[in-house]
Amino acid sequence: MLNDGTGFKKIYLATGYTDLRRGIDGLAAIIRFQFELDPYDKNTLFLFCGRRCDRIKALLWEGDGFLLMYKRLDNGAFNWPRSKVLGMERLLLKEAEEHLKFKYKNITADAGYESEENYLFLESNGQLSYIKPANYEISKTRKYKNDIGKIENMEYDAATDIYTCRNGKKLGADHIRHSKSKAGYVSEKTIYKCEDCSGCPYKSEYIKGNNCKTPMEERTKTLYVAKTFLKHRKADLDRILSEDGILLRTNRSIQVEGSFGDLKQDMQFRRYLSRGSSNVLAESILLAMARNINKLHNKIQTGRTGTHLFPIKNT
Repeated sequence: MLNDGTGFKKIYLATGYTDLRRGIDGLAAIIRFQFELDPYDKNTLFLFCGRRCDRIKALLWEGDGFLLMYKRLDNGAFNWPRSKVLGMERLLLKEAEEHLKFKYKNITADAGYESEENYLFLESNGQLSYIKPANYEISKTRKYKNDIGKIENMEYDAATDIYTCRNGKKLGADHIRHSKSKAGYVSEKTIYKCEDCSGCPYKSEYIKGNNCKTPMEERTKTLYVAKTFLKHRKADLDRILSEDGILLRTNRSIQVEGSFGDLKQDMQFRRYLSRGSSNVLAESILLAMARNINKLHNKIQTGRTGTHLFPIKNT
């Protein structure tokens, strides 16, 4: 039954680790309170995986009762996503597409959401990323621009796939390393090594890390280059530096970060008055509704209905 999912309206995967000793009531509680979904949604299958990836549990509401299923593989293992945060981010985007009459084309986020996996997910989902690179602020400093050990400050020949250092030495591709994230995504990094670092006058500036047991004279400059990630980061950087990117990033700071200030200062919200995840969720929803109504009222009073972004002030 679990090999064919065509008969289900929706299939949800509980990312991360789930205690498979839980029964029907325990798994239904996870669905309702942790993922904020309805376990009584008919023809919706919920899947759970524990520490061992060769076995899963499934919960299904059939209209007159719950069906609890357990499957264990004889050989192999399930490629189960382990990152809860990433799973919920994708879930929120997919849920928004199902409930809204339109699809957000531009996704604006802070530097904490930058990753190769997120770049590729948005690209496959037909959306443009406006994510602030993690090195955006530090890359503008003089120290960063003068660091000759950074790949951004080295000459690169795309035809031969070779980096050239300040001393004129060549760094060629030595091997490729694959790493797997908690969510199951496999990334690729190309390892470049210098042909000869002996007697280099810039060696102490190129090679960092004073805690290495290998003497500096015996060490060789090595670069770890994630080509796919750097390609998407460059395209993303061009977008956020454009007029549209500046407009979106500015409004993200105003509308997202500013909302917390409005709730705490203007509405004097300091703490939750109830206990329990369900009660806190209900209080948060009421608070968000009050915030939105207040925002709509201000827009009506100032004649700004129909506008979603604050314009950039030109100086």
